[in-house]
Amino acid sequence: MAARIQIAVAVLVRDGLVLLVHRHPSRRWYPNAWSFSAGGHVDPGESPHQAVSRECLEELGIQVHDPLPIPMTVTDPTLDVRAFLLTHWDGEPVNAAPEEHDDLRWFRPTDLADLNLAHPESLPTLLSAIQKGAH
Repeated sequence: MAARIQIAVAVLVRDGLVLLVHRHPSRRWYPNAWSFSAGGHVDPGESPHQAVSRECLEELGIQVHDPLPIPMTVTDPTLDVRAFLLTHWDGEPVNAAPEEHDDLRWFRPTDLADLNLAHPESLPTLLSAIQKGAH
């Protein structure tokens, strides 16, 4: 069995809202679905913590502080996803990767269940972590 692909994902929370990005319809994996903020492959020699910081800078144009590891359930057996709750950063998140995302928006956590999410199975554990970490 091949090694699972390591992915690091950022869950940005501000003023009770969660930032999601809409994956471009031309994306190979999970096209036309909403996903939690910045995220991507963990490069060789890079920790998930370093990867999430790099991805936030590349995809959102922000410098993050104190990413907090949180549980994330993903049923795709090819992925090893590490999620990080982010409540402090420098800069205003923008779509710095339009080839990957065609939209980004702030949502109330109660609205997330109505969206076409890339990993809907992750929603209960992420909402619980968001609720605990945002206080």
